[in-house]
Amino acid sequence: MDENYPLNEEQVLFRQTIRQIAREEIAPLAPDIDEKEEFPWDVIEILRKYELLGLGCPEEYGGGGADLLTCCIAVEEIAKVSAALAPRISASALIAKAIMLGGTEQQKERYLYKLSTGETIPAFALTEPNAGSNAFALTTIASLDGDQWVINGTKCFITNADVADFTLVVARTSGDKGPVGISGFLVDKGTPGFEIGKIERKMSGHGLHACEVILDECRIPEDALLGEKGMAFSNLEALNDSRTLVGGIGVGLAQGALDQAFAYAKQRVQFGKPIVKFQAIQLMLADMAAQTEAARQLVYKACIISELKHPSAIALSSMSKFFATDVAMKVTTDAVQVLGGVGYMKDFPVERMMREAKLLQIYEGTNQIQRILVTRALQAEY
Repeated sequence: MDENYPLNEEQVLFRQTIRQIAREEIAPLAPDIDEKEEFPWDVIEILRKYELLGLGCPEEYGGGGADLLTCCIAVEEIAKVSAALAPRISASALIAKAIMLGGTEQQKERYLYKLSTGETIPAFALTEPNAGSNAFALTTIASLDGDQWVINGTKCFITNADVADFTLVVARTSGDKGPVGISGFLVDKGTPGFEIGKIERKMSGHGLHACEVILDECRIPEDALLGEKGMAFSNLEALNDSRTLVGGIGVGLAQGALDQAFAYAKQRVQFGKPIVKFQAIQLMLADMAAQTEAARQLVYKACIISELKHPSAIALSSMSKFFATDVAMKVTTDAVQVLGGVGYMKDFPVERMMREAKLLQIYEGTNQIQRILVTRALQAEY
């Protein structure tokens, strides 16, 4: 049903290409990614080969220059077979936009060209043990000492910080609360005082390492500051786009689970006929399809509104994130139910999909926080 959305001709062809890459080259590797819990360098090479890691990076620095909807199409198709890999595209787009918004020309040339080719892997260090949903409560401190910034603090759940070539670290440079006074810094791999602590063992998303980052007298050059001091969140408006892309991952995951459930229901015979002929199964499949399509339409609208810079873009990004990922959780759970006993077994992908969906409800801002953001926007409107 997703073919009915009025994409332009280039986007339709792009979707077909990514779908083929996902099915033929990524899908066979997805079970191993889940089992081994290792960073999937072999699949990263596939994404590099097809220039997908730099899809959302600006053209003037060698990137694809794709709009948000095109990036969403990419993560959706990849998430159908591996929701653990799709965030690699959205992460590069997030960091690239932050650098474009706040970076100096020197920073842009140093980081964006390599981001665009996929040569470098970025990380984003915001979350702390006592600053998760309330990001403004972060306590990591950066102070200027001569011509160097000295950063001290601990970050947690930082995706792929152990393999990243550089990390965008968010720290407080003044004040003790609120968004003003928080700054962003570009910290290169191997910088003294930047250490990887515990690597978490997770329910899912095993290709994405969740790392503790310890900043102990971490010294970086004064020109590593990204944008204006104390105004990091003005350069992180890309977080809105990132939430929408997580919604796109949710849509892809839901569609992948629906595809698996429908295929199984057509071939599984009970009481002398395929179970797809039973009304109870038909009702479940119909709901799964409707919920997935509704999520897709909301995510795509959020993409378009974001490109138009409409005031409703922030609320729509949060809506698309929480709605689509809640749908992913519901549809993947129902897919396991349709498959019955075998759906609970690791030999079938819906078991993995159900675990991956749970992460999406927490990742990139919990769905409860997204609902609060939407309510705030509605209060301003009404």
